[in-house]
Amino acid sequence: MDVEELKQLIGKNFHYYQTGQVANYIPALAKVDPKQLGMAIYDLKNDRMIEAGDSNVRFAIESMSKVPVLLLAIKDNGLERVFQTINTEPTGFAFNSIMNMTINHRKHPMNPFVNAGAIATTSLIAGENAEDKFDRILSFMKEICDDPEITLNEEIYHSESRTGDINRSLAYYMKGNQMIEGDVPEILDVYFKQCSVNVTAVGIAKLAAVLANKGVAPWNQQQIISEESATIVKSIMTTAGLYDESGEFSVHVGVPAKSGVGGGLMAAVPNRYGMGVFSPALDPYGNSAAGIQLLTDVVKELHADIFE
Repeated sequence: MDVEELKQLIGKNFHYYQTGQVANYIPALAKVDPKQLGMAIYDLKNDRMIEAGDSNVRFAIESMSKVPVLLLAIKDNGLERVFQTINTEPTGFAFNSIMNMTINHRKHPMNPFVNAGAIATTSLIAGENAEDKFDRILSFMKEICDDPEITLNEEIYHSESRTGDINRSLAYYMKGNQMIEGDVPEILDVYFKQCSVNVTAVGIAKLAAVLANKGVAPWNQQQIISEESATIVKSIMTTAGLYDESGEFSVHVGVPAKSGVGGGLMAAVPNRYGMGVFSPALDPYGNSAAGIQLLTDVVKELHADIFE
């Protein structure tokens, strides 16, 4: 695939933004222009980036932050401790549902990509205080996205914090049931911040490329994460990366992916591609409406379905 082919697919799928709406339950995200669509593809075989459309527009990473924070938690604690705290099961419940912890008498959140699991993951990040923990997350995101310009979006952070009562209830429930350790307000402050950093589709494609490339950054050949953690995280992305749309996406598209309500999508095709997409209008499941359509077409064009 070349740039012109990608531009054509962006043009073909742009109108799908009209079928969705921006995440208006977070006031700062409600202000984002829905008429945007961009994509970046890191081609591992040819060591090149293909990008078109709004691929360098900065947007809030939101739930895609759950991937790098999980990877950092694994670096800090090891796989065994992380997955003693958080399960790896898919869920049929909403991403912010308390049922992701209480069903079948579970003693842990069902997976790291539902909100309860993500908050538990954040609680495992090493650091002296909330500021230190977030600084470590931010530094890791800059490294794995190869993007030194990633910064905290203060407006989105404050908006997330003001509207985050369900996340507070999940965190206090976990604390009260000995599922997590640490100070709940501190953990939540870090969590709200990690969701509020500004990234681009290009940076997300590079993050996905590290996952696709067995933990090695293809631009400098550095082993940023272990091969085992890259494999496990891609597996969880396949079963739980797109909220309640995960199963249908795996059947019809067939690549490990993670979404965020800022309109981002990341896909990691093992040994082949890292992909980043941005379009802020969301479908009923909370995934990018035009982004899903574009990613579906690109995967078909590249014959990238891992189940083929």
